[in-house]
Amino acid sequence: MKPVCPFQQVFQYTYLFGAYSPVDGEHFELELPCCSADTFQIFLDEFVTHRPKELKILLLDNGAFHKAKCLRWPSHVRPLFLPPYSPELNPAEKIWWRIKRAFVNKTFPSLDELSDFIDLQIQALTTDEVISICRFDYIKQANSLWPILNV
Repeated sequence: MKPVCPFQQVFQYTYLFGAYSPVDGEHFELELPCCSADTFQIFLDEFVTHRPKELKILLLDNGAFHKAKCLRWPSHVRPLFLPPYSPELNPAEKIWWRIKRAFVNKTFPSLDELSDFIDLQIQALTTDEVISICRFDYIKQANSLWPILNV
């Protein structure tokens, strides 16, 4: 007979929002406490300050917070929604997989230590690595639409 012991599992969360350029490997990340339209708006507002004169095209999945009516899209940020249920088309997913692999078999006593670990993973992400991970064939073929790609 096994003894019955009361146990309460407690989880704490943090969320990493990011944008990755398959053109030049630039990347922008922002860690926020939750995933919602409000925090996505914070990400957008901060993202426009990164290379502010550049037109930015964000490939997005169909998450509800990406399509919230309350979002105020900055004038030089354009959303481009991927087909539903197609994470394999999203270059950012490959970056998330890379970062998640670094977490395997690790535990963190606090969210601060987890945040520090995430920061180290982001700092280790080179522009060449971003390009090699994110430059999908369909993006290379978009050269005729976006001459700036020069691939």
